[in-house]
Amino acid sequence: MSTGGHVLLALDLTGTFAFALNGALTALRMARLDIVGVVTLGMITALGGGIIRDVLLDSLPPATFGDWRYLAVAAVGGLIAFTFGRRLELLNTPINILDAAGLSLFAVTGANKALQLGLGPAQAVILGAITGVGGGTLRDVLVRQVPSVLSSGLYAIPALIGATATVAVTELHVYGLATAVGAAALCFAVRMVGVHFDIDAPMPRSAGDPDDG
Repeated sequence: MSTGGHVLLALDLTGTFAFALNGALTALRMARLDIVGVVTLGMITALGGGIIRDVLLDSLPPATFGDWRYLAVAAVGGLIAFTFGRRLELLNTPINILDAAGLSLFAVTGANKALQLGLGPAQAVILGAITGVGGGTLRDVLVRQVPSVLSSGLYAIPALIGATATVAVTELHVYGLATAVGAAALCFAVRMVGVHFDIDAPMPRSAGDPDDG
């Protein structure tokens, strides 16, 4: 495997682990689920974005089913969250951090994989963002929440920023571990700023808003 392939795999597995923890912690907080339900939600959160990406890329079978490490990492993440999650007094902070980490890493790996398979820059950015938000969207639907990508202006936007940064450094032929981590860090920072300051993209005003005439 090439150096770029090792970087992609390492980031993909790290994102898988982060999203698995996130999905399982969300299950503990939002729903009364047993160990099977918690681990299942964690695995769906972790693997959903990558499966959607590979199906759209016609890269079959998806990497998730072709490499046992994805399933193993996702399952371990869910089990860790189930075992230790209830000891956390406040779950919001770790859930948000892990969500941002998974979003960032998957946006980078999704864009990079699209470029490796010969897609253009615009398509790679879109697929990177889809990879980032796919697992979280499935997670929210399963716990009967409005998906974050539809209700939070700084959810899809950070994914697009991270994917765009990945495409830019790849087109400049400087893509490597440092630049990949930098692109993920940029996405992570934008997402966490949005969470911390409760920033959303502009939304339409309702009829009862004070500024209405």
